Amino acid sequence: MSTLKSICVFCGSKPGNDAQYQQSAIELGRLMAERKISLVYGGGSVGLMGIIADAVLDAGGEVIGVIPQQLAVKELIHPRVDQMHIVDNMHTRKALMSELCDAFIAMPGGFGTLEELFEVVSWIQLGIYRKPVGLLNTSGFYDPLLNLVDHCIETEFVKPKYRDLIIADETPTTLVDHLTHHQLPVIEKILDLKET
Repeated sequence: MSTLKSICVFCGSKPGNDAQYQQSAIELGRLMAERKISLVYGGGSVGLMGIIADAVLDAGGEVIGVIPQQLAVKELIHPRVDQMHIVDNMHTRKALMSELCDAFIAMPGGFGTLEELFEVVSWIQLGIYRKPVGLLNTSGFYDPLLNLVDHCIETEFVKPKYRDLIIADETPTTLVDHLTHHQLPVIEKILDLKET
């Protein structure tokens, strides 16, 4: 069993229209603090980003923020996060967040969350990282995306074994447990294009 010391959480800068999204963010934050798992996230104080950061901090946990200079304005940057990395751009932000964590979780969010999620999944498929990725599928938020992934497999754009690069669960506790025990599939050579 591996030990997760830090999880990078991708999530919305808005709270969403379902109170359960916000409640799940609070539950995940408290769970991470309880298990002494540091939160690595985008450094914001708004939306689900702010909610999970507050939950970790309120429970005595560690939060590491990474935010690009252009977004590090008073209205957005989280004032309670002491470990705040202000970086030059979004690319540097994602690279540093990926380096600082042992696993990834995507909570509900918009285009930015989806882009971050699929970038790390692509990097893992290419063998750049070997870290588990989870979807916190609150209220079935990610059901359409999981259906799309299955469609990519059915149409032979994604190999069936790579379905296991993404695990999903509706509850924070079960998802973190799965991430802790998850075995990633064997990744082929990056340059073997016939196998990608």
